[in-house]
Amino acid sequence: MKKDVLKISLRQNAVYLSKDTITGNHKTLNQTTSVLVANAAKLGFTFSEELLHALNNTNPKSKLELLEVLKEITGVQKNWTPLVKEWNIPTNETALDHIITFFGTVFQTNKGTRLACGHIIPEGTFPLERYNGCPFCGTPFEFGNIENYNQRSKLKTLNLWTEKDLNQFYIDLLASKTALDATQVDSLKILLDQFPIPQDIEIGIKETLMLVIDTLANTDRNQEAQVLFKNPNDILRYLWYKHTGFLQVIEPKTIINRAAKNSTRAFSMVDQSGKAKLQAKADLKLKYSRKECKQVATWLNGLALIPEKSCEIMHPKRGIWIRFIRALRLAEYAKKKGFEKLAQLLDVFYNQTYTVWQGQINHYRLKSDAENTFKLLKQRPGLFARSLFSNMLWFGEDVTLKHFSEIIDNIPARLLFTLNMYAQIYFDKTSSRNVKPLGGTNKRISANKFLQLYEDDHLKAMQSKIEDLCIEVMKRRFSSIENKNQTIYIDEGLYNIPLSIGDRSDTVQDLPSALMGTKFPVEGNIVRLFMQWGEGLNAQHLDMDLSCSVAYENRSSFCSYSQLVIPGCKHSGDIQQIPDKVGTAEYIDINLDELASKKAKYVSFTCNAYTNGNLSPNLVVGWMDSKYPMKISAKTGVAYDPSCVQHQVRITQTMSKGLVFGVLDIENREIVWLEMSFGGQVVQNLDTKGVEALLAKLDSKLTIGNILKLKAEAQGLTIVSDINKADEPYDIKWAMNTAAVTQLLLD
Repeated sequence: MKKDVLKISLRQNAVYLSKDTITGNHKTLNQTTSVLVANAAKLGFTFSEELLHALNNTNPKSKLELLEVLKEITGVQKNWTPLVKEWNIPTNETALDHIITFFGTVFQTNKGTRLACGHIIPEGTFPLERYNGCPFCGTPFEFGNIENYNQRSKLKTLNLWTEKDLNQFYIDLLASKTALDATQVDSLKILLDQFPIPQDIEIGIKETLMLVIDTLANTDRNQEAQVLFKNPNDILRYLWYKHTGFLQVIEPKTIINRAAKNSTRAFSMVDQSGKAKLQAKADLKLKYSRKECKQVATWLNGLALIPEKSCEIMHPKRGIWIRFIRALRLAEYAKKKGFEKLAQLLDVFYNQTYTVWQGQINHYRLKSDAENTFKLLKQRPGLFARSLFSNMLWFGEDVTLKHFSEIIDNIPARLLFTLNMYAQIYFDKTSSRNVKPLGGTNKRISANKFLQLYEDDHLKAMQSKIEDLCIEVMKRRFSSIENKNQTIYIDEGLYNIPLSIGDRSDTVQDLPSALMGTKFPVEGNIVRLFMQWGEGLNAQHLDMDLSCSVAYENRSSFCSYSQLVIPGCKHSGDIQQIPDKVGTAEYIDINLDELASKKAKYVSFTCNAYTNGNLSPNLVVGWMDSKYPMKISAKTGVAYDPSCVQHQVRITQTMSKGLVFGVLDIENREIVWLEMSFGGQVVQNLDTKGVEALLAKLDSKLTIGNILKLKAEAQGLTIVSDINKADEPYDIKWAMNTAAVTQLLLD
């Protein structure tokens, strides 16, 4: 088995076994299979009957490989030792202990214990017998193994994946009609590297196209890549992806400013924002070989668009284009024979002998010229849809919707569903919206000021008109497709899973993945947060902080390195120095009953980079939950049990300083998985109102179940409660492949 492909299948709650791996047809479980089942159960997994039969007929080497991958993704080989032993019992350390230790170390007093890090812990301060390291500087010295396994009441059932399932998943990723999240991008990269690109596949979106083009370019199939480039900005997007790793074209100044801001510290002596800014500028410098320059010149020269049209598309990114034109020596190649189209393109671009569509829109809009504004907007239906709400407030809903209805059949389904979902939030005078600027952190913006011109009843009418129009169009699209089936099964769980549209995630889910906004029910009374970072890195100061924010009706409190114990929450201690290669961990226990008695509303799970820079790559955060009490090692304080992990994510490439990775609803006893980046070294920098705005945004999303119900109504399908009696069955297993779910977005 290929380990990387095996990881992809595990993200889909399955195990990939190729035909040549299954060598027999034995019915009785052999010893190696029984051992595998027992070890998998310790990690929180079990196998379906079909998968168990297939595994029973594979050789021991394949079973061992599967077990190794399961151990790798659950992290059992990492160091999970916190700073404090039995950290559920407070050490009662105080700020005075830190002050006394500081002076004791500075003046080298002999009345205390000298630790390996050099600090002297005076008598009567920290209870050293309770620590695995230095309580003053957060350097760990002692390490322990995971002692408690299989404490969870439910196991994750893994199913069998064959070549057919893998190929379909591959095609679904390529054809996805919404942006792939970081997990899907990582999976697609692996598949593109391991398998040939399917023939006659229509790539769903630009970001996916870049990954395909990169595969073609890396294998010297540049002519095939040429066909995939439709305009100059496709080439720019690919070049920027190769240079920065970002699939969207994030402005250089944004990247530079984020790098500087993430290295800003409250104390000027340790502030390295200036150095970080210079380093970011240096990293963004462009340098290309002659071969690369010629290839890009050839791609631009081979575009079918006329120069004026190409230049209009290039205009919004004019500054970046000028940098690339110089770095790629395009002016030099434009003088050579065979590059005449490139020469025309550069001439029009530099002389700016082209009109800018957006400039014309702004001109007519400021003059309140509705006729010419909508005439131009109808040329680009997607941009019309994105500006629909603001145009309704500017020109009035009747004239705006009249023109919009003329081109609504050309609007992509993902935009129609987006309009339907967010109309309720947008047309509410009192609500704020959560947005994430390209390359920035999540921000909370106030409602459109023009809403004040309208009465509440009028705004509700606007909202209803949009929702009715979008639903009518989608029903029409579903009904236009011939469907000979008569019955449909919709799993009740699908009504709790939101449809993923525009939720670009920066984290990878190595365990079975979930869509942002998915709600996880809490079984027990304790939710245990965990964070592990630093694996494979040299010993150094790398201070990542796990924390949580508890929101009450009129106030909030924080559990972090500065407050290890607050009502309802206990922290395992602040680790500031990572040990060599093995990494380190922090935990927080959240007691739901205690928080409920204090009338807490919700708890936000956060992690921050206290040191200069971004969150550490490959940092893992998540939470554990079990119907039964989860133990904490008395010897080492290790509290990690892979079988209890409900959800976890791994940081990959990110510019985030802080991250919210979940919200616990105390009253409903459920955890909402979300990803919200924010700036600042500590949890106190978190805007709790911004979290509420993001939750409102996720709640407004249409669920997969609602869309399937809409499909059933439009196509005259009868909804049945027995999956075995349905012509079209849709269960949780089907929804695991989120790329396949996007095929419901009919265009």
